Amino acid sequence: MFYNLKRIRESYELTQREMAKLLKISKSSYNYFETGEHIIPLKHLNNFCNKFHVTMDYVCNLTKTNTHVAKKHKLDSVEIGRRLKQVRMKNNLTQKELAKVLNTTQSNISSYENGKTLILTAFLYNYAKYFNVSLDYLTGRTNENIKINL
Repeated sequence: MFYNLKRIRESYELTQREMAKLLKISKSSYNYFETGEHIIPLKHLNNFCNKFHVTMDYVCNLTKTNTHVAKKHKLDSVEIGRRLKQVRMKNNLTQKELAKVLNTTQSNISSYENGKTLILTAFLYNYAKYFNVSLDYLTGRTNENIKINL
């Protein structure tokens, strides 16, 4: 994933240390996220988007448009699961077929769709790209089911 974390941080003239403090994570963790060495967990990505009023799609480079988002959002694994299932079914895929696409198990897909487990950022990113659907829609940050601009 190509994050726009650095671009956003620099636009606020913040250091990595200051950013890490804002997100309540270690500086080394933030550095790994910014450089792409580690994938940012969904809860930290959501916190980042809330603090800087940006969309997940922009942060993850799924769109070039930096849309201002005023409302803070709390992740709800049940709502995310409902939306994941809705998109999968609309595209006539079984859980087993989707698991193969995402290189995971049907059990994981079921757990995500039932809201028992919060989907991993990497799977969500690949899901969004595969179905050409917004991360912000999938996570419930918006109700507008917009297509991403790849």
